[in-house]
Amino acid sequence: MRENKLYANLKKPVFCAPEIPVVGCYVRKDGVGADPEKISSICSWSIPKTQTELRQWLGLANYLHKYTKAYAGLIQPMYSLLKKDVAWDWRSEHQDAFEAVKKRLSSAPVFMLPVSYRTFHVVCYASDLHFDDEGGERVVDNQSQPRPRQRASRYGLRSD
Repeated sequence: MRENKLYANLKKPVFCAPEIPVVGCYVRKDGVGADPEKISSICSWSIPKTQTELRQWLGLANYLHKYTKAYAGLIQPMYSLLKKDVAWDWRSEHQDAFEAVKKRLSSAPVFMLPVSYRTFHVVCYASDLHFDDEGGERVVDNQSQPRPRQRASRYGLRSD
């Protein structure tokens, strides 16, 4: 390693850990899940009072959008408040979208790591207002919900 000017910091490696934080997610033996601290900060966020506060909240929520179904459609009403020369007017549709995103993220699933010999599915949604897609990951567990005996995942695949 030293010949190629590569060095290892012996304080950084983690061995035999049940989960490892990687770029805002946690990788565990059963799959990949959202960082609980990020989810709790999104869910405890108070109602935005300005465009800047809304942009901050959306930036954090957008980072975890892969854990929610049809995310682009959920947040569409909030983007109308971010347009230039639009007066700030937080209405019930904005509040509903805000709460829906918080609710969906609070029950974020854990995705099973990909298995190369299994089939992957891609589902696309499109409308005049937004488009969204979903990868074919299999949901293994919902972090904040009790595990039912057997349930269909949000992608229509069976959870084994």
